[in-house]
Amino acid sequence: MIRERHDLVIVGGGPAGLAAAAAAREAGCDDLLLIERDRNLGGILNQCIHDGFGIHAFKEALSGPEYADRFIRKVQSLGICVMEKTIVLELSKEKILRVSREGETKEIEAKSVVLAMGCRERTRGALSIPGHRPAGVYTAGMVQNLVNLENIMPGKHVVILGSGDIGLIMARRLTLEGAKVEAVFEVLPYSSGLNRNIRQCLDDYGIPLYLATTVIDIHGPNGRLEGVTVAQVDEKRRPVKGTERFVPCDTLLLSVGLIPENELTRGAGITIDEATQGAFVDDSLMTKIPGVFACGNVLHVHDLVDFVSIEAARAGRNAALYAAGRHSSGTEGIAVKAGRGVRYVVPQRVSHGEDVSLAFRVTDPSRDRVIEVSDGERVIKTSREARLHPAEMVWLNLGTVDLNVIKSLEVRVR
Repeated sequence: MIRERHDLVIVGGGPAGLAAAAAAREAGCDDLLLIERDRNLGGILNQCIHDGFGIHAFKEALSGPEYADRFIRKVQSLGICVMEKTIVLELSKEKILRVSREGETKEIEAKSVVLAMGCRERTRGALSIPGHRPAGVYTAGMVQNLVNLENIMPGKHVVILGSGDIGLIMARRLTLEGAKVEAVFEVLPYSSGLNRNIRQCLDDYGIPLYLATTVIDIHGPNGRLEGVTVAQVDEKRRPVKGTERFVPCDTLLLSVGLIPENELTRGAGITIDEATQGAFVDDSLMTKIPGVFACGNVLHVHDLVDFVSIEAARAGRNAALYAAGRHSSGTEGIAVKAGRGVRYVVPQRVSHGEDVSLAFRVTDPSRDRVIEVSDGERVIKTSREARLHPAEMVWLNLGTVDLNVIKSLEVRVR
């Protein structure tokens, strides 16, 4: 089998992979390969034609393709080698990648690897909704691709299950294209999307949002979706008897969460955090395999692409340093734990202690709260937050962490 060698290989040419590649090259890595399975770089951004990207990274509102183009041009200007239409089949603990491109399979050996494969949507199969299996049931991202890239309308009367951001954005998009969005139904007692998208995509267009409500049956005995039955749910998300009602529709969009694309990660034997469904990493974003880093939505699902790029640049720089022998695996380090009111924290351990930044999500919406980071009973840092919501990531910079003094870190809401 053909084998080639590179100092650094980055898997994924979306926003994370592009930012990691640019940062790695700027950090001095000349032998760098970026692998993308699609025919074009940019990832999911290519179908996100709405604006709102780049506010943090570029201080202006860009569309998804415009945001991606900024990084694509940068990668091209830096002369980074790109291998498109290539699927990574396997990654070994020795950092050997088996890839397939247009029928040809070969192995690539790397000194360091950055995993930046992004995430995918949960489908109907993950929800176990009973009923018929008719045409007209889509994930929100699939409809986004059909409408924005293929110029295909999925239907005229739409119901959306889940208030994730892609679903909210597509509620507005389909309305502008002439469809009637009957309603958005959310099983949680609060929206799972950003507050700005609730206002701009639902409220501005008179689209109702029903909380603590879900789809309990799908109707389409003749092969095409004819409607859904919805019902309110109790605190354990069980349908409340007597609240059922039928909603006619020819299209059902599922916007019920994203899952990191971690099959490659698991296959390599890398430890996975059950809370994030992403790799277990240290403060340099290195996984349990020395020299293998993870970033972006394959590590944990982000709310803003700007934060993906910032995190990925860190991974790219550290991977470049590792390939050059200037970044160690660090010590065993100290554990970082999610405490009261916090669903998860990334990174899960601190091994180096320099410029430590924590990203986390809370479990419930709240206002006027204090975030505490503590070592046992000793509080190390606090941050007062006017508003906390599970849909919005929180970032907290700790600066330097003295691993000789601090034994563990816990993040909690007070």
